[in-house]
Amino acid sequence: MAEEVAKIETAAEPVGPAPSPAAVDIPLLRIEGVGKKFGSFRAVDRLSLDIRAGEFFALLGPSGCGKTTLLRMLAGFETPDEGHILLDGKDIAQVLPHERPVNMMFQNYALFPHLSVRDNIAFGLKRARMAGADIATRVAEMVSLVKLDGLEKRKPDQLSGGQKQRVALARSLARRPQVLLLDEPLAALDKKLRESTQAELMDLQRRLGTTFIIVTHDQEEAMTMANRIGVMDAGRLEQVATPRELYEAPHSRWVAEFVGDVNLFDGEVSSRDNNRLTIATRDAGTITVAEPRQPVTKTIVSVAIRPEKVKLSRRGPVSDAGTSHAINRLEGVVIEVSYLGGLTTYKVRLETGAVVRSSMANTARLDIDAYSASQRVVAWFTPDDCVVLEQ
Repeated sequence: MAEEVAKIETAAEPVGPAPSPAAVDIPLLRIEGVGKKFGSFRAVDRLSLDIRAGEFFALLGPSGCGKTTLLRMLAGFETPDEGHILLDGKDIAQVLPHERPVNMMFQNYALFPHLSVRDNIAFGLKRARMAGADIATRVAEMVSLVKLDGLEKRKPDQLSGGQKQRVALARSLARRPQVLLLDEPLAALDKKLRESTQAELMDLQRRLGTTFIIVTHDQEEAMTMANRIGVMDAGRLEQVATPRELYEAPHSRWVAEFVGDVNLFDGEVSSRDNNRLTIATRDAGTITVAEPRQPVTKTIVSVAIRPEKVKLSRRGPVSDAGTSHAINRLEGVVIEVSYLGGLTTYKVRLETGAVVRSSMANTARLDIDAYSASQRVVAWFTPDDCVVLEQ
């Protein structure tokens, strides 16, 4: 790890000004058909992706999906077997780590234990033979930027986890890279510190205008921090979208199941009428859904409904005139209740044996409107709450 830090910390500073926010639609980084194999295992499978200047981009996926391998190829620690990595139009796939304007913040921070905070931050600047006065100015700038004032002389073992994270971040930013790569940077922090650090990273990225690419398996972290998210599985990109688009309009059953909780019912399109699809399902009977913008071309589909879209009531919803036929109703029995503070989640077993999940906000101080196990309820949702998935 120390060798990798040494390799990347000598990266040259970019020539010219940093990309401006106005350039946000210009692909700063273009990945074209990149592939990487380890023996017979294909870690990254001919992957293509554009990342814009000034963007906070997240690579999200399960363990072993190839996201860290892709990040290491961007950093220069791995060489692609095929494809191109273009930074500002220049192919850097074969460029050594210290010769590309890219820096990486490692998951375990990789701080040098014998060096002070100041010397850790200055490490790459010294290797680049920057003048002493300029190093002092840049280190002071970084210390102030990440709020480490007064801790400059401390060694890593005298710092908290959050402070170590800030030192690693300051060291990564000291060389003013065009792209900063972050490999699970918040994994070692507790929940409250992780949340506050997320906010600080987002604010820092906005102020600097640097392109950040973060690798994480934490969905909430990716949804909170990133402008766009690329979801990976088995070395391929399954979908690239904004957090809202990814959650509300997944492209596939796999993405719907991976990102957040979801109720899925397999069925067959039985009719189309007035911008509505009627889908006959085995587990939930007939479900009416809104016709998606992209026409449904297949007969066999899945219907996805997020738990927060599923409402519970004792007798069913009060229907507006003329719309009662459009509300989907599923009768069942509550089998599990989980109180989570702001939300209560329910599992409802239908007569078919299928289980529907519902998440409802706790708006009352007492559980006046709560439901208990063994209670019969009606789970309901509208056609607009459903997403039709063809794969």
